Amino acid sequence: MLRKGITESFGAAIHALNTSQLTDGVINRSKRMMLDTLGVGLLGTSTAVFTKALKYSQMFMSEERSSVWGKSETTLPPHYAAFVNGIAVHSMDFDDTWHPATHPSGAVLPALLALAETLPKCPSGLDLLLAFNVGIEVQGRLMRFSREAYNIPERFHPPSVVGVMGSAAASAKLLGLSPSQCSHALAIAASSAGAPLANAATQTKPLHIGNAARKGLEAAQLAQTGLEGNPAILDMNCGFGVYYKDYSPSEIAESPSGGFKWILEDQDVAIKRIPAHLGMHWVVDAALAARGKLENVAGDFHLSKIRRITLRVPPSKYINCPIPATEHQARHSFQFNACSALLDNKVTPASFSEAQINRPALKDLLSKVKVETPQDNLPSFDRMYAEVEIETNQGQSYVDRCDTFYGHWRKPLSNRDLVEKFSLNASSVLCTEGVEGVIDVIGNMEGMRSCSILGSYLRMTSSPHEQLYSTRVL
Repeated sequence: MLRKGITESFGAAIHALNTSQLTDGVINRSKRMMLDTLGVGLLGTSTAVFTKALKYSQMFMSEERSSVWGKSETTLPPHYAAFVNGIAVHSMDFDDTWHPATHPSGAVLPALLALAETLPKCPSGLDLLLAFNVGIEVQGRLMRFSREAYNIPERFHPPSVVGVMGSAAASAKLLGLSPSQCSHALAIAASSAGAPLANAATQTKPLHIGNAARKGLEAAQLAQTGLEGNPAILDMNCGFGVYYKDYSPSEIAESPSGGFKWILEDQDVAIKRIPAHLGMHWVVDAALAARGKLENVAGDFHLSKIRRITLRVPPSKYINCPIPATEHQARHSFQFNACSALLDNKVTPASFSEAQINRPALKDLLSKVKVETPQDNLPSFDRMYAEVEIETNQGQSYVDRCDTFYGHWRKPLSNRDLVEKFSLNASSVLCTEGVEGVIDVIGNMEGMRSCSILGSYLRMTSSPHEQLYSTRVL
């Protein structure tokens, strides 16, 4: 038998994978990812970037309509529903992060739920889980084509590169495309891939996820009509390889036993406790621990007693923002997150409001921060650490270091804390029945004969006086 090309092997795998190949471990992990994604997406509907994207998207019309999460009476053309829901997911940088580095779920789930509403027969829960995991798996495989992808990114925002491919693969699976059509969906999607990292820490960054969801769905539907791209798009340095300096692709091998080894089985995701870039979690936990040591000796934390704050973090220009002026810059600032943790003994969604960012006390503390980048502190979410040292005017020093924060794939959130995070986020928009309904549906997804009930719960909004938005810390 002739050996398949790399793109051909991907198309064949996307087509052939079936629900019997989903393992209990993959099902459980992907359900956690879905629940977290829906929660941060619902919370994200309160942001300015979501509001602007929704207003823009409402200019477009089509016969097919799909739901906007957390909006009981708002529907959009499916591509634009995927677009705005994807933006909501990443609008606060509160969504999951994988290794190698990307945000895997936000590009896939909005596309699948928008598409599911348009199909003649609504997919079952298992069908949705399978398509979701196909989209996650394709992203994981593509990122492993390069060692560059293992580090904190420097050139492209990863979801804009692999996310659109995952969305295309997931959508192709749910549409039941042929192997050839699946390959062409990837080729079409590749021409919509790539966004410069210079737009991180701006309102445009969430559009990277929204565009990945939208363009991936569109690529699969175009492939369904017979539109073709380069059938070797993944095989070529001038194809998908343009996004990496050290591109070394490999095929998805067929298993003689019929089983399938999912990347998610071995590599879990990180689920965030604060709405900020993943690197901020290390510095926040180290700052809180250092503050605790100071309080144990001095009794309390007084800004007037602090002479200097030293942060020892990995080198990364786009998350080194000494004096952030906007919420998006603040979410990408080691300095801001460390100082917020030190001042307030916590970091919450409310920490990134304009009022909190512009506090005189915070600006005073920011002026005392020094950043160091030790050579042994590597720019990798799997190997980095953060150390925070507080020096007082009296010459005392309090230091703590975080190697693995709670929520990292090495120290995953408990199911209880994950459900609490979802509930706090979702209750900012949904009524109690909606919140509990989503939790129940996701928890029993593999047994659901139709996933349509999930959309019903996502539209069960609460009135303003019923909303339970909270700033509690996990």
